[in-house]
Amino acid sequence: MNLEKLPTRDDDGAFYVVVESPRGSPVKLKYQADLDAFTVSRPLMLGLTYPFDWGFVPSTRVDDGDPLDAMVLWDVPTAPGVVVPCRAVAVVRVEQDAKNKGRRERNDRVLAVPIASARGAEIHGPEDIGERVRKELERFFVAATGFSGKSPKVLGWGDASEAEALVESSRLDRAEAREASEPAAPQTH
Repeated sequence: MNLEKLPTRDDDGAFYVVVESPRGSPVKLKYQADLDAFTVSRPLMLGLTYPFDWGFVPSTRVDDGDPLDAMVLWDVPTAPGVVVPCRAVAVVRVEQDAKNKGRRERNDRVLAVPIASARGAEIHGPEDIGERVRKELERFFVAATGFSGKSPKVLGWGDASEAEALVESSRLDRAEAREASEPAAPQTH
């Protein structure tokens, strides 16, 4: 089963996050749909580990050509391939060098809390995460791409509604629906 093609949301409106690198992992894992497997993307810098589960929102696509990145804020690790129903609490706006060099692109990260997290029930926006943790996450996002040549820059934080809007705007079914509703270009012979 291709995990990238799972539905974006469940029947109750929560969006799914597919975990790639679990909390505590010193290695960035990446799901490769063509192999239907998780592969090693790269080790993180010495001493660095993922502070929370890291993955993607299925059936989405963003500027860098990958699914929308998401971090699951909770106090337990899961495992690669676990699908977690979540709600958005924030977005970290990030700009980095594009894969095809010569330009910069956005690569924002959604921060989410699992629906099943009783201890995360009081987290509704970036202000509930705490200033110190927000600063540490910013540093983590920059350090996690160390030596990759991406030169990331954190542009700031957005609230839960901005994160939800990002999930919606990156959904593949929404993009396909927009393309289908646009008039076809006239054909010339």
